[in-house]
Amino acid sequence: MITINAFNSSYTINRFLAKKYVAKNAPTLVLMAGIHGNELAAFFAIQKVLKQIKSQDLAFKGNFYALTGNLNAISKNKRFENVDLNRLWTTESIADLQHKEIGLTPEEKEQKELYGIIKDIYEKHTGEIYFVDLHTTSSPTSPFLTISDSINNRCFSVNFPLPVVLGIEEYIHGPLLTYINEFGHIGVGFEAGQHQDPEAVIINESFIWMVLVHTGCFTKEAIGNYDRHKKRLNRLIDFKGQFFEIDYKYGIQKGEEFQMQSGFKNFQRIAKGQELANSSINGKIRAPLTGRLFMPLYQKQGDDGFFIITRISKFWLTLSRYFRKMYLHHFLRILPGIKQSKINKYTLIVNPRTATFLTYKIFHFFGYRCKVKSNNKWLFSKRDREISPFS
Repeated sequence: MITINAFNSSYTINRFLAKKYVAKNAPTLVLMAGIHGNELAAFFAIQKVLKQIKSQDLAFKGNFYALTGNLNAISKNKRFENVDLNRLWTTESIADLQHKEIGLTPEEKEQKELYGIIKDIYEKHTGEIYFVDLHTTSSPTSPFLTISDSINNRCFSVNFPLPVVLGIEEYIHGPLLTYINEFGHIGVGFEAGQHQDPEAVIINESFIWMVLVHTGCFTKEAIGNYDRHKKRLNRLIDFKGQFFEIDYKYGIQKGEEFQMQSGFKNFQRIAKGQELANSSINGKIRAPLTGRLFMPLYQKQGDDGFFIITRISKFWLTLSRYFRKMYLHHFLRILPGIKQSKINKYTLIVNPRTATFLTYKIFHFFGYRCKVKSNNKWLFSKRDREISPFS
């Protein structure tokens, strides 16, 4: 339990911000706030939502949990203490963590407790489970969603008038949402705006109400002001309903001093060769391709300098969905240089020459994202999965 002061409010925070059990087979919504300790807007939005639920005496139709992420970092108003808590969620690191009792770092302590809580929630419920990770960014931005590219995630995302960014799991190692998606569950990340912008609280509030409706916790009629929340998002958001894909990431090296040039905004159009940042190692950093700037780093902590994204056409999305539903992705396995992993049925082992010949876009089309390079082979992981036991 900690007490924080932000947005002209003071609040005592526990690990559980809310916990409502309705039935084992009812739909379940899990909200995560503050996995980064300097992102506080979601806390105050959740409190406003809970206050309205209580004042209107609304009856839940689904199970609802709201969790706090990095309590230690929140108490110090830092993104993290030793390491980013949202970069630790790999099968290997979690397996190691289960056998570790002493010498835990602050983030490992947080992760171990969170893992136990999340595992318990997923084992307790048999209905559809939705996991929503609430964030803000260091630069000004129109709100947006990030998802792993599964058909289930896409279908859920189109309920909201928001731009959607695919493929972040190819560029960020160990985020919580990618781990959740490994078990076939729906998981989306929501970025409400800039960290210190009071508007981010209001945007989070409207988004949470819409999520409560589209996960089956409440009906539109029950909350009464659903249309007002939807109109609020519509009014504030650019690129409504458009899908984007990450094509490039500038990763900050250990010991590198990195500084974005001032004035850039999220989704801002940039041209190839345009100067974007300065580095103590690489000097002036220029855009390697034309596209839109995504999540430029304007804070001291973090090793993702910036990303570049490009828009995906609706035709590509529709055709991709059709091919996946027809299981036509199986044809990849018969091509030379590609074979299915004997350990994981969702993984393809690909010869680098084959990957270059087909290009990543082909694998993306069929729902495969590059995971890692191992023994001079590329491992592509399928994002559409059956529900499996959480472990």
